Amino acid sequence: QVQLVESGGGLVQAGGSLRLSCAASGRTFSSYAMGWFRQAPGKEREFVAAISWTGAGTSYADSVKDRFTISRDNAKNTQYLQMNSLKPEDTAVYYCAASRFDGVPKMYRSFAYWGRGTQVNVSS
Repeated sequence: QVQLVESGGGLVQAGGSLRLSCAASGRTFSSYAMGWFRQAPGKEREFVAAISWTGAGTSYADSVKDRFTISRDNAKNTQYLQMNSLKPEDTAVYYCAASRFDGVPKMYRSFAYWGRGTQVNVSS
């Protein structure tokens, strides 16, 4: 089992940057594909980005492509989401997730473990 804790959220002006971190417990972090999802008020949770267990494969939602970068450090049991050129529509709770999927998962149901989320607010 994996326990996930997100950090790095906060309030930023449009055009600014934030870096989210997700620290994972356990010694098998490197065997999990990892992902980020977000949920805005009144909306369903949506896929943001994912990375394979090796870090070689990544995938992004069209809405964040070229602005967000997902990465991981298996030695530190941590994954990251670098968010640049932030927009007010990026405002949401961001969730870290882990998956046993062998590849780059993008479906919600592919992820078995979830953090509690970190709030990101982007002001206009």
